[in-house]
Amino acid sequence: MTQVDILILSNGPGEVTTWVRPVVKALRQELGNDPSVVRISVVLSPCSNASGKEAAIALSYPEVDRVQGAEHFWPFLLWGKTFDNWDWRSHGVVVFLGGDQIFPVVIGKKLGYRTVVYAEWSARWHKWIDRFGVMKPEVAAGISQKYAHKFTVVGDLMLEAQEQVSTAYSRSATLTTSLLPTPHSPIIGLLPGSKAAKLAQGVPLSLGIAEYVHKKRPQTKFVIPVAPTLDLQTLASFADPQKNPIAETFGFGGASLIVPKDDNSKALLKTTTGLTVELWQENPAYHLLSQCCICLTTVGANTAELGALGVPMIVLLPTQQLDAMRAWDGLPGLLSNLPVLGTPFTNVINWLFLRFVKHKGLLAWPNIWAQEEIVPELMGKLQPQEIGEMVVDFLTHPEKLADIRAQLRNIRGESGAAQKIAQIVGEEIGK
Repeated sequence: MTQVDILILSNGPGEVTTWVRPVVKALRQELGNDPSVVRISVVLSPCSNASGKEAAIALSYPEVDRVQGAEHFWPFLLWGKTFDNWDWRSHGVVVFLGGDQIFPVVIGKKLGYRTVVYAEWSARWHKWIDRFGVMKPEVAAGISQKYAHKFTVVGDLMLEAQEQVSTAYSRSATLTTSLLPTPHSPIIGLLPGSKAAKLAQGVPLSLGIAEYVHKKRPQTKFVIPVAPTLDLQTLASFADPQKNPIAETFGFGGASLIVPKDDNSKALLKTTTGLTVELWQENPAYHLLSQCCICLTTVGANTAELGALGVPMIVLLPTQQLDAMRAWDGLPGLLSNLPVLGTPFTNVINWLFLRFVKHKGLLAWPNIWAQEEIVPELMGKLQPQEIGEMVVDFLTHPEKLADIRAQLRNIRGESGAAQKIAQIVGEEIGK
């Protein structure tokens, strides 16, 4: 095979963990493991939801040879040179896995490479992109016939999460005895976010809900799958009212971090009421999440992962602190994080959103996919007691949870997308 470069373009933490990971694995299976023949590079673009650790995560994948962080993206886009002045082979393919679809058009032209775009919901720049791998046939609906040959339905990359659950994990290997679910001791997952903007409200609210549910149903277990970009001390600080004053808004008394000396034991958050919540640091946590009867989560890529796994969820968007709602996508997200001007802009756009939003039920990814509210979304000045009652009702009526699971499984595309994308890349290399 001719020496080739494969350049992966991506951006946020969700895309890096759930799109890039399976695709680079599939590329190596399809094209071989020799970097002197096929070299895989990842270049990240700015994302309002980024934590700053996406480059390190991508570089941890053994299939990836080199990574450039988002802070160096714009010079690369404008002038075609990376920060470390990478060399580029004469033959290559640009693979789009997150960001703006104009990026592969520009970069592909500069490098003289073929371009492949994974399009989940919409496909753009049909004239200039060489191939599209789309999640569902609907994405290609209405495309001009002269571009139809560029489109291939590959299925849903998010479903690779389910495949990893069944092939890479076993319950006995990954779940501690304390987290083995039974009909009488269900597990509830708490996903408060990974960035300070969400954690400030999400941690005290979710722990307060857990305390309420545990009081009504003491046999219930709780776990927080800790984001790979978050350390335990930082997470625990948001459960401390002394360090996170907004916790008092939710009537939450606080929690302390317990890190056992026994390496076989898990770290815990212990609340003032005596409730212990296990902190799960193994990533990805797909097998753990698949054992949860329900999850309490904030908005973001985690709702897509839970949806792909078929896990029921309640999506929480507390608005006690509008300035904390900086998790917008696209230009609003970038503007809201600007120095000085970011906070006023965030307050204005969030106020407008809360006042004028009319499309209720279209914030979580599963609801966006279905164009209807499959999983409950709660937005406003939320309190633990009201959400806790909803959770208790779900636990009392498991048939409601079963119905949500069935609907989640029905709205996603087919699996095997990563391998099909790798095959398309192989075809483009041949051209």
